[in-house]
Amino acid sequence: MLGRFLEYSLATPDIQASLDFYTRLGFSQAEVGETWPHAYAVVTDGRVCLGLHQRAAAAPSMTFVKPQLLRHLESLEALGLEFEFRRLGNDVFNEIGWFDPSGLLVRLIEARTFSPSKRLATETSRCGYFLEIALPVPDLDAAKAYWERFGFVGIDETQDRLPHISCTSDYIDLGLYDPAHLRRPALRFESDDVGGTLARLAEVGVTPSGEIPPPLRQLPAAVLVAPEGTQILLF
Repeated sequence: MLGRFLEYSLATPDIQASLDFYTRLGFSQAEVGETWPHAYAVVTDGRVCLGLHQRAAAAPSMTFVKPQLLRHLESLEALGLEFEFRRLGNDVFNEIGWFDPSGLLVRLIEARTFSPSKRLATETSRCGYFLEIALPVPDLDAAKAYWERFGFVGIDETQDRLPHISCTSDYIDLGLYDPAHLRRPALRFESDDVGGTLARLAEVGVTPSGEIPPPLRQLPAAVLVAPEGTQILLF
C-alpha cells in the first residue's frame, strides 16, 4: 500500500558535514536528480539509503515511492489518516505525508529522486550490518498493528538484548522499542566486534558520543551521533 521504500529522509543544516560523516562511515554517495529546490544528497551502505536534505523539518521521514499517487489517495484516506501535507496536481511533484504514532513522518512521493545504487547489500559499512530503523513508541501493540495495516509483519523479539517488536517488509525493517529503553530514533547496526569497529572508526575520526540504551550498558555497545543529530546504534 505504501509503495517501495526509497530513503530515510533526514534534515540537516549543513549537508556537507553530514555527507562527510557518512562517507567516513563507509557509505557511498548515489547520483541524485534535480527534484528538490534545496541541496540534496543520498548515501547508502547497500541496505539502507539515507536522504540528506538541507532544509528545516519537524522529524525524520520514511519516504516511499508510489507511482500514480493521486489515484491511490482515496484508499489512503479510507484508512483515516490525518495528512500533514498534500501537494498534488498536474504541475507539481506529487507528495503526501502524515505522522505515525511515534511522531515519524511517513511520506509518499510519485517517483524516485535518485538513481539506484550499484552497491551490493554485502558491502557493509564500517558500522557493520544494518538491521533496521529503530523507533521508540508509546504503545508497542498499537504501533505494531499500525504498521501491519501497511503490509509489515510484526514479530516479538523478546529474547533480544534490547527487547522490541520487529516489523519486517520486503524493502526495510522497523524496530519498535519501549521509550524507557530507546529514547530517540536510531539506525541499528549489528557488529561482531564492537571494540574492533570502534577502533576502525577512530582511525577516520569518528568516536561514540551518544547515550547507550540502559539494557546495553553492561555490554559492548556504542552510539554515534551524526552532525544532523541522527543516532547510530552499534551492538
